Amino acid sequence: MTDTLIIADKIGTFETALAEYAFSLNTVWVLVAAALVFFMQAGFALVEAGFTRSKNTTNILFKNLMDFVLGTITFWALGFGLMFGTNNGFIGSFDLFSTGSYRTDMPDMAFLIFQTVFAATAATIVSGAMAERTKFNAYLIFSAVISLCIYPISGHWAWGGGWLSQLTVPFHDFAGSSVVHLVGGSAALVGAAVLGPRIGKYGKNGEVKAIPGHNITLATLGVFVLWIGWFGFNPGSQLAAAGVANAKAISLIFVTTNIAAAGGALTTMLYIWLKYKKPTLSMTLNGALAGLVAITAGCDAVSPGGALIIGLMAGVLVVLSVEFFDRIVKIDDPVGAISVHGVNGAFGTLMVGFFSTSQGLFYGQGAALLKTQAIGVAAIAGWAIAASLVLFLGLKYFNGLRVEKRIEEEGLDIYEHGESAYNS
Repeated sequence: MTDTLIIADKIGTFETALAEYAFSLNTVWVLVAAALVFFMQAGFALVEAGFTRSKNTTNILFKNLMDFVLGTITFWALGFGLMFGTNNGFIGSFDLFSTGSYRTDMPDMAFLIFQTVFAATAATIVSGAMAERTKFNAYLIFSAVISLCIYPISGHWAWGGGWLSQLTVPFHDFAGSSVVHLVGGSAALVGAAVLGPRIGKYGKNGEVKAIPGHNITLATLGVFVLWIGWFGFNPGSQLAAAGVANAKAISLIFVTTNIAAAGGALTTMLYIWLKYKKPTLSMTLNGALAGLVAITAGCDAVSPGGALIIGLMAGVLVVLSVEFFDRIVKIDDPVGAISVHGVNGAFGTLMVGFFSTSQGLFYGQGAALLKTQAIGVAAIAGWAIAASLVLFLGLKYFNGLRVEKRIEEEGLDIYEHGESAYNS
């Protein structure tokens, strides 16, 4: 009997040690992934600065900095509770300064910081579409509000136990094609539309005039940084690394994420080359980002082959979308944020319904998941557009949204900030 008790005690101690090891490993993995996602802020800053004119570089860099500064504080203060607190399925709880208990497999603070960097990403998407003509103080208000409530409320529906996750066939958006990118892209669409195009973008007869960015080197480096950061964005969303199942899942997600990005870049280059007789780097960069955005919803659920197909389609779709908004709708988006994040966020979410190896239409599982995905896309986009419209129109009426003509023509850097990014 004594020997049996000793053995049982040792087994219990060993199991406790394993549980503690798994807890620690999961925590470290989530924190490392959070750091990679935070590094994406640098990528966005470089891409947006490179795709805009030198006279507005300080302004665009400043906006990217403040997206994370304000997002950190507002999401911690209220947004996190609204997103992950339990309530009625449509909105979480008012957990002021995030003092509640949310996880048992890692510290709540690890989960908080991981979700914080996601919230800041949604806000940062908008800055590029509104670049070169937005008042800095108006942008700061929007940036705070999107992390405070716009992003968290729809995020609750999908990730916080809300109504989309409670459907008969639950909505599947593993890392945020809709929860993050569609929200940011929808807000970008509204912001750019309310602002109107930059001076000189369209002629008197509506002809489109190109306004080239000032530094393709910065933009290219930014895309590489974002590509690296996506290896935290998608695999990190597994929220665990301990155990064989998690190791296999993370490995698959790394591969599907990478293949989709490559596929997006490839078809964008080929499509542009065939249509305009020249392969352009600037659009190909957006092709890679389009592939990354599109695979984010289903990176855990599709095969590498499915990921390649999704990326290939996203690379063509981003070009068609940019041309549509630029030439048909005449919404001026300097960096293509609406097409990269909004259109491909919706597209990628829908593609889960086709390419999921366990529930997808192309795998003989019917259209039930596809219907759920369509509902989720419509609901999330509808919420983001409606909330952003109220916010931007309110800012335009009460504060003013657009800088004066002289400031826009001479550059926001000096007038808004009193400093230039480039000094001779």
